[in-house]
Amino acid sequence: MTDRELELLTHLADGLSAQQIARLCRISVRTVRKHLENAYVKLDCHDRMTAVIVARDLGLL
Repeated sequence: MTDRELELLTHLADGLSAQQIARLCRISVRTVRKHLENAYVKLDCHDRMTAVIVARDLGLL
């Protein structure tokens, strides 16, 4: 898991949307979605809620 993926997962866990995360991190929404997609693959999940739960269970968040 990259530092950027963890950063975006943290924002996701805080309840921010992809658009809000993009604005906050000054990157495009498409880039946010790509980083999150990569994180989902690494966490072996397919949606936001599961990704946050798995990351918390693994002690990443």
